[in-house]
Amino acid sequence: MESNDDPLKKKQVVDARARNISHNVRCTECGSQSIEDSQADIAILLRKLIRDEIQSGKSDKEIYKKLEDDFGETVLYAPKFDMQTAALWLSPLLVAGAAAGVWAYNKHRKRTNVHIMALNLVRGVPLTPKEKETMLEILTPPPPERASPSSLWRRWRGQ
Repeated sequence: MESNDDPLKKKQVVDARARNISHNVRCTECGSQSIEDSQADIAILLRKLIRDEIQSGKSDKEIYKKLEDDFGETVLYAPKFDMQTAALWLSPLLVAGAAAGVWAYNKHRKRTNVHIMALNLVRGVPLTPKEKETMLEILTPPPPERASPSSLWRRWRGQ
């Protein structure tokens, strides 16, 4: 009985590994599908190649390396991080940093402008309508918070 299970288990392991690798390899003809999902001729050939490589005893890493050597790095869905792709990987951080810098600069400039406007008022220099609007916006206190039932209860109890 065990002799019948052994080839069956080996076939299941090969199929599972082949499916896992196939899901991570892009079809060179379709471009947007993995070779597991594609029915293109090249995808069928690549699935057979992967199964043959697994049966010959190669590791997943060796199979990925062979596919990358034969078809280029674009065949893999997860590109490596190296000097050529560093700009691609780091560009979101650079954009976020630039946006934060612009925001901080504008915030600082707005505060600095308020100080200059206040000095101009003291010196008797009239403000432009935009400056008046900015001063009122900054100097007007926020509206009082609406009393919640719990705060009313505390006030009534004298706490």
